[in-house]
Amino acid sequence: MNNTNTQTQEKTDLLVVNNLTKYFPVRTGLLQRVTGQVQAVDNVSFVVKKGETLGMVGESGCGKTTIGRTVMRLVEPTSGEISFEGQNITRMNSRQLKPLRRDMQIIFQDPYASLNPRMPIGESVMEGLQIHNIGRPKDRWEVVINMLKKVGLEEYHARRYPHEFSGGQRQRIGIARALALNPKFIVCDEPVSALDVSIQSQVLNILKDLQNEFGLTYLFIAHNLSVVEHISDRVAVMYLGKMVELTDRDSLYREPLHPYTQALLSAIPVAHPNAKRGRTILKGDVPSPLNPPKGCRFHTRCPIAVEKCGQVEPEFREVRPGHFVACWLAE
Repeated sequence: MNNTNTQTQEKTDLLVVNNLTKYFPVRTGLLQRVTGQVQAVDNVSFVVKKGETLGMVGESGCGKTTIGRTVMRLVEPTSGEISFEGQNITRMNSRQLKPLRRDMQIIFQDPYASLNPRMPIGESVMEGLQIHNIGRPKDRWEVVINMLKKVGLEEYHARRYPHEFSGGQRQRIGIARALALNPKFIVCDEPVSALDVSIQSQVLNILKDLQNEFGLTYLFIAHNLSVVEHISDRVAVMYLGKMVELTDRDSLYREPLHPYTQALLSAIPVAHPNAKRGRTILKGDVPSPLNPPKGCRFHTRCPIAVEKCGQVEPEFREVRPGHFVACWLAE
């Protein structure tokens, strides 16, 4: 009976994003008139299921971080709908959002910039508990120490300042701070991109262990496809503000359907020195999000594009069970 309940829970939709759009206005001149719109995210829809890790990959500037911050309501969406546990949070005000902040946390890419340099890290981890008025001061301190130990730090570290830690230790502090409120959902915004490879593996293993222990759900944003393969259950591929492919990890890495995904995967280094992999070299630069191409946004660099690709935008559709892709030639 317990196994059945667990399986049902894992299939429950925790975060549902429908037609999410975020444009940033470009202002010029003395009067700061709006002269254009940076189309950072354009009509993106996806679901994150309870207990899973959805990896989100793509080149720099494709809109990954904007999506992560928008679903947290750190950035206001231009249009679209965001639902968390069945509640539409898109138009909630700050007072209505405050109870949900406990359940939705974020781990930032730069842990040093996200920590107050004048505050001991124990106080930084405790800050969320104080804001939400959780427990007595003594109880809060016990939570802080427990969280620090969960991520491999010790009690005496709580009285030290951010500049006294290495990059990997600071990221552990960021993880501890996100966990202190016992959240259900965490946005991991490139949490290992600035770390050495050996430290990356330690942090990833901590994230996986904590997910198993607390039943966490992750939106894991990264540009390193090897890291995403290691930690994700499903993978979404972004290009110039659009989602071009979404499926489970094994299907994506075994048989990618979108030409952009194929090019990304062909760039992953092969571990064995004698093994060879065909490399797809993309020509040209990524177009500007101020003026994206008509039709499929990838057609200007696509090696197999046809005339239709430059005229009509492909629908993001399910071509196989659980495998979504936006490409006219996917079949």
